[in-house]
Amino acid sequence: MPFPSLAPRRDDRGARRVLALADDLSGAAETAVALGVPGRIVLGPASLDPHAYGEAVVTDLDCRRLPAADAARRVRGALRAVPSDVLVLKKADSLLRGNLAAETAACVDGAEGVVVAAALPALGRTVRDGVVHLDGVPLHTTDAWRAESTSPPPSISAALGDARTMLVPLDAVRGDALPALLHAAITAGHLPMCDAETDADLDLIARAALACGPDVRLTGTSGLAAAVGRLLRCPDGTSAATTAGQAAPAPAGERRQRPLLVVVGTADPSMPAQIAQLTERGARHISVNPDVLNSDVLNSDVLNPDVTSSGVPAPPRVPRSVDAVSGDVTVLSIDSGPGIRLGSAHRLVYALARLAADRAGDADLVLTGGETARRVLDALGVRHLTPLGQIHHGAVHARTPDGRHVVTRPGSFGGTDSLLRIATALRPDFPHLPTSHRKETSR
Repeated sequence: MPFPSLAPRRDDRGARRVLALADDLSGAAETAVALGVPGRIVLGPASLDPHAYGEAVVTDLDCRRLPAADAARRVRGALRAVPSDVLVLKKADSLLRGNLAAETAACVDGAEGVVVAAALPALGRTVRDGVVHLDGVPLHTTDAWRAESTSPPPSISAALGDARTMLVPLDAVRGDALPALLHAAITAGHLPMCDAETDADLDLIARAALACGPDVRLTGTSGLAAAVGRLLRCPDGTSAATTAGQAAPAPAGERRQRPLLVVVGTADPSMPAQIAQLTERGARHISVNPDVLNSDVLNSDVLNPDVTSSGVPAPPRVPRSVDAVSGDVTVLSIDSGPGIRLGSAHRLVYALARLAADRAGDADLVLTGGETARRVLDALGVRHLTPLGQIHHGAVHARTPDGRHVVTRPGSFGGTDSLLRIATALRPDFPHLPTSHRKETSR
């Protein structure tokens, strides 16, 4: 569908406006803060009424789990009316998950060409000889796809499934002829895939790709988005917005402090330790049994809910045993102790998100997992976010139109202190709360 808010415009510095497309919300937020220019995160695929968004619009197309053809349609729809002087960046998952082949093909349609760069050096995710490596280990030999129903692809070329792909090796990326090489590849109808091991490599790729012409698009990770952002900085080298990588300012003092609800919608092995660091400092932990979600939420039409006049699904019934959010910090998660039945994880995340939204009140939110974050905000009727900064890589602090503070974070990002760092950034006095070790299980 057209994206009406992206009319051609250049600011006084001559900088190009940017449209970035992501397949989930945590990826969209990560991309927005990496770009580091004023803008909005739009919860698409439908766009809002046209108004000033700033220099960048980052849209969550919400298509990670859609069939490939449907995901491609969403990409084509978002690009249908975008003028050639708007720089288009298609966010790619750094682990090559999602509908990468279909979405890249859709991005190629109507463009002069597309340059692919899938490295994310900040997390040790590099590309050499066209193969993604995690801390030096080839992706396809790791367990990084343990939550996926298929095996990881052995190379980016295999993930793209496109005979037009052409490898641009590391020595070529770092050579003086890179702009000419990319231009020749695009002119010949190839899809250049660039090796990269450092942010400096991504800077070279972004600069060379943009030199190929205004209608050349980019596909890559938030690392590539950061490289694009560095090209859009002010002449004195400073960013036009909150610098990526810096913690966003804490909301304390801006207004009445709201409760803080942490919703854990990921099965990452580090989550129990992360939650424990919060409960040891006084957070309340509500662990919901999957059977409770199945019986009380999934069977109450949560997957086919009524829709309100605003287009937002109406809240379903929720377990009576889960109270509204109270106190300073509450953690809501799925109890994995009994085991989660194969194939039910997606449904449970949806149910957890709706439960969180129903009980959130006016709480500020920490949402782990892109799908969880999107489902919670959909249920709350949030249609766009203003990015404020980054607490750690991928943990993006944003604000809703009504002033609620939200931190989104991909499920696999951050160390064992990730949730504690986020809670501390939002609530500077949190580590000094008395220890209570409170944990409640809804059975």
